[in-house]
Amino acid sequence: MKLVIVTSVEAFQKDVLKIFKKANIENLSATEINGFKNIPSEISSNWFSAGKSANESTMFFSFTDDKHIDDLFNLMQEFNNNLETNNPLKAVVVPIEKSL
Repeated sequence: MKLVIVTSVEAFQKDVLKIFKKANIENLSATEINGFKNIPSEISSNWFSAGKSANESTMFFSFTDDKHIDDLFNLMQEFNNNLETNNPLKAVVVPIEKSL
């Protein structure tokens, strides 16, 4: 069993859910997050203004097996190959040493 984590801009939320379903990953969780790009290296006195570069995003995660993860990654790669924007789906896999 492994943990797969996927991030996407909010606009692709329905697409990602369809991809999980096609990969036969029926159990997953999601949470809203803010994604940032090109944050200035120096923090100004009003560092809250850095939030202007934030993108509303979603993080999905699921505990599943290698077969489903391989299917998920293949479907995500196909999705990313057909994108017209610079906001690809991103994913990581984390091995699980222990679980309850």
